[in-house]
Amino acid sequence: QLTPSSFLRIGQLSNVDLNEDIRELETELPRQRPNEIPHNEKLLSLKYESLDYDNSENQLFLEEERRINHTAFRTVEIKRWVICAMIGILTGLVACFIDIVVENLAGLKYRVVKGNIDKFTEKGGLSFSLLLWATLNASVVMVGSMIVAFIEPVAAGSGIPQIKCYLNGVKIPHVVRLKTLVIKVCGVILSVVGGLAVGKEGPMIHSGAVIAAGISQGRSTSLKRDFKIFEYFRRDTEKRDFVSAGAAAGVSAAFGAPVGGVLFSLEEGASFWNQFLTWRIFFASMISTFTLNSVLSVYHGNAWDLSSPGLINFGRFDKEKMGYTIQEIPIFIFMGVVGGILGALFNALNYWLTMFRIRYIHRPCLQVVEAMLVAAVTATVGFVMIYCSRDCQPIQGSTVAYPLQLFCADGEYNSMATAFFNTPQTLTLHSLSISGSYNPMTLGMFTLMYFFLACWTYGLTVSAGVFIPSLLIGAAWGRLFGISLSYLTKGSIWADPGKYALMGAAAQLGGIVRMTLSLTVIMMEATGNVTYGFPIMLVLMTAKIVGDYFVEGLYDMHIQLQSVPFLHWEAPVTSHSLTAREVMSTPVTCLRRIERVGTVVDILSDTSSNHNGFPVVESNPDATQVAGLRGLILRSQLIVFVERANLNLVQRRAYPRFPPIQSIHVSQDERECMIDLSEFMNPSPYTVPQVTARDPSAPQHPEGHGLCMPVWDCSLSLSRQVVGMVTRKDLARYRLGKEGLEELSLAQT
Repeated sequence: QLTPSSFLRIGQLSNVDLNEDIRELETELPRQRPNEIPHNEKLLSLKYESLDYDNSENQLFLEEERRINHTAFRTVEIKRWVICAMIGILTGLVACFIDIVVENLAGLKYRVVKGNIDKFTEKGGLSFSLLLWATLNASVVMVGSMIVAFIEPVAAGSGIPQIKCYLNGVKIPHVVRLKTLVIKVCGVILSVVGGLAVGKEGPMIHSGAVIAAGISQGRSTSLKRDFKIFEYFRRDTEKRDFVSAGAAAGVSAAFGAPVGGVLFSLEEGASFWNQFLTWRIFFASMISTFTLNSVLSVYHGNAWDLSSPGLINFGRFDKEKMGYTIQEIPIFIFMGVVGGILGALFNALNYWLTMFRIRYIHRPCLQVVEAMLVAAVTATVGFVMIYCSRDCQPIQGSTVAYPLQLFCADGEYNSMATAFFNTPQTLTLHSLSISGSYNPMTLGMFTLMYFFLACWTYGLTVSAGVFIPSLLIGAAWGRLFGISLSYLTKGSIWADPGKYALMGAAAQLGGIVRMTLSLTVIMMEATGNVTYGFPIMLVLMTAKIVGDYFVEGLYDMHIQLQSVPFLHWEAPVTSHSLTAREVMSTPVTCLRRIERVGTVVDILSDTSSNHNGFPVVESNPDATQVAGLRGLILRSQLIVFVERANLNLVQRRAYPRFPPIQSIHVSQDERECMIDLSEFMNPSPYTVPQVTARDPSAPQHPEGHGLCMPVWDCSLSLSRQVVGMVTRKDLARYRLGKEGLEELSLAQT
């Protein structure tokens, strides 16, 4: 056995730049796992690994922590607040950029199409106007879809399911990269300008999370630049907290709802919470909405009037005119039931559509063609509805930006054209505003068409959100419901359509995404009226209960369709009788405390070992005695064989990408050397006896306390012999189905 100073030098990295943008470890090391199974809903992917949300308190970590004095800890705490402020400022600036660019590009497109329609209305030949409109939409969406499909596919959609997975502890490749942010921002601008039934609010949550991850690490892998700052925060635990703050800042910038942003991170994202984290996240959210408010106020020429707290607001609801009475509460509950049913229908249709896409439209070129088709169909549907509509409203006194006369009399505009000659954000404000006047037939046709267009659009390979389309659909049928109620009650003052438009918007969005607490506060903050807190909460709870009876929420459904091993807050109610022996993975690959280098290299190179953590057992020369558990060591720690003095530094420089084992050259002589794993391993990992029943807190252990938990034989409690491993996938493969507890299949997909 060599001395520590000699064997710690074994396996120096040969020609490997740890800062180089190499591929993820799991893609570099293809492993022999079950053959790929045709995609179905009862599937769990083996390609996703866990993030390590538990500090490995080995000897090296403890030595480094002891060297940090009180002043250094105070400095670290100050840096946390500085990072949160930077997250808020940059998220607000990105939101401003998106809003201003969308406003200008969409305005240019609407002016061109409107001028063309006006010209051909007089001369005849409106088919040319339809062709122009469809071509413009398809061309813009084609560019937006191509950059997503061919450059960064993880930027597709709203990004909320991916951020939920990340905060849950699942490693989603490229989800918080700078390149993803650039593609996300450009993609959402092009999607909205292209006329798709999408919103730009959802992607702001993903954008804020990427900004937070990048700033907190003090470097960019995409730019291959390391700014040598904030190196203390280069670990999964710290990064997770900042990503939570970024997601909250994104909500705050989107809706002007800082408290709603904090609650969104708590309800939908973060699996861990504490008081100090709450304050920092709230601080980032406030800075975000203030930055957006300040910049947009200057842009609109009202430097001292901070009247733009978010990308969208629902107008101001007058408390005196818009109160509610006790007899309206059953009506609100009924609207919640309708929202839950419509939300469940939306999710069910989108589920089967997404399954079809996964199976048949998996090539990038086909994905781009589908996005172009949807854009062209959206323009065609809009043109036909405008052409067939005879709903004319007087221009005088209206706030319509692009009034289209078409076949209306002089001094009037086509009301249906307002629905398609405005961005979804502007249209949502019009639908919710008290002064808005719409023909019931116009509202009915628009609701029906937009429902199916939004359902078809969500899941395309474009950067887009579902918040605004959901609010718009709900506001449309809610206003229609209010108009009908006003007609039936002979124009009673309490039956105001604007009030029911707000409740319909809440019911529809709640029925689709199944958010309750955060969405209640977001709606209250966006309307500037606390009066509706109780009815909004009532509507959202009803919509969630009714919707959950039929199908899962949209985000959870897409997480399931991606076969991600997502762990919910609580285990399925029928799984509490399962013991660790029944769910654990066997056999276990163990390492001795003093191990041959060749053995370590062989284990890391073995494609059949699919764990990222290995139990360390006592080096017992007597083979008749059982080797007891001494600790747990991670794959990344085993890979980095470097000088003891530089080990932590190199690990942080390499984080989160460690070199593949194939890039480490170990000679035959070095393979025979011995290495002591005591300094690297975690001597006190979370373990579980094999007879332990699965309790509600069990799913959170692998998520919060590392990659895996060793299972030991309780009959040999003194020796603690390792008999299995419980990982995230072992727990996530059990879920509650329609026929009770079911076990998912495992496949490399």
